[in-house]
Amino acid sequence: MIVGEMLVGPAKVFFMDEISTGFDSSTTYQNVNHLKHMVYIMDATMVISLLQPAPETFELFDDIILLSEGRILYQGPCEYVLEFFKNVGFKCPKRKGVANFLQVTSIKDCLTKMMLMQILCPMLVE
Repeated sequence: MIVGEMLVGPAKVFFMDEISTGFDSSTTYQNVNHLKHMVYIMDATMVISLLQPAPETFELFDDIILLSEGRILYQGPCEYVLEFFKNVGFKCPKRKGVANFLQVTSIKDCLTKMMLMQILCPMLVE
């Protein structure tokens, strides 16, 4: 089913998996930007999975869920993601964008560190 067909009807929640397949970064940006406007117009919620979005596309999102190996690494507002990773020992270099930083951060190291924190200090993680 194409995106246009999904937007017709009374639905208030949409789940879209890898909607950028076959598109360049500019087209993906335009599509996500249009979908963001639709969310506000329709008072809806969209969950969109994207693999390695361009920085300008990443900035369109209000909230993110960052997954690795079936585990949630971060869930929340985009504006707090850098602070979260800094608190677990992964600081974004000054000249690197947020989207690029999240893509190259050693996810396995991060998962290991977070799991260790949960074992050693379970109240801090909750």
